Amino acid sequence: MARDRNSEEPALERAEGEEAPNAVWFKPVMVGFMLLGLVWILVYYISGQQFPIPGITVWNLAIGLGIALIGFLMTTRWR
Repeated sequence: MARDRNSEEPALERAEGEEAPNAVWFKPVMVGFMLLGLVWILVYYISGQQFPIPGITVWNLAIGLGIALIGFLMTTRWR
């Protein structure tokens, strides 16, 4: 049986100042940044401070923390 066009559910309306929910990709990217930063720091310590980028020594730690910080900052925008 076919549905009547009149029986369709009305679109949900948002209040004037209410923000829309996040895009589908937002949560995986947020978690991905946090995990990538963690993996970067773990590789740095496990490799004896030689990897992921040899030659920049302690800056590898700063890069890992920066990547993880991007993920944590994204959590403030998650709805």
